[in-house]
Amino acid sequence: MGEKSVQKKQYILDKAREVFVEKGFKNVTMKDIVEACEISRGGLYLYFDSTEQILMEILQMEAQETDDLFAGHISEEATAADILTLFLKEQKKELLQKKNNLTVAVYEYFFAHKSTDKNNMLRKQFDAGVRVIEKLIEAGIASGEFYCENPRGAASNIMYVLEGLKINAQTFGITEKMVDEQLLYIMQGLIVDV
Repeated sequence: MGEKSVQKKQYILDKAREVFVEKGFKNVTMKDIVEACEISRGGLYLYFDSTEQILMEILQMEAQETDDLFAGHISEEATAADILTLFLKEQKKELLQKKNNLTVAVYEYFFAHKSTDKNNMLRKQFDAGVRVIEKLIEAGIASGEFYCENPRGAASNIMYVLEGLKINAQTFGITEKMVDEQLLYIMQGLIVDV
């Protein structure tokens, strides 16, 4: 794909993201994206076959951007507690972001496509989060920073708390204080008293 094609595809993804943020997933059509991009229908179909394909590519792109951002903030001297704190701060930012959020579109898509198999992107992201947090907890245990008898269970619990907070943020709202209380509880459950 040439540079101009890469730029055009990125432009479509950026505009489509705006449409998904505004309308969710189930109410978005290819026509909506054509209109948002101000391109021809054929121009859109040159790059994408469906709204599903577009949303999946947006999610993959954002997951990669998050990984890159997170990796870029970790110094070699960072402790497991530092890294977990950074991870939780990034989650907090996302939770408190009222606008420009894809959460509704993501959940609408996955409720409509009840895939429980290993190809479910939401499940893959959740499982990857559990694995990363588990490794952080294990590193913290090895360095004496954390105490935890079941790192995998604790990591799963952290991811479930974060998912619950996402749903709360979109349904009845959430405050910074509510998020801080939950994140503090997570850290207090792991940190070894000195």
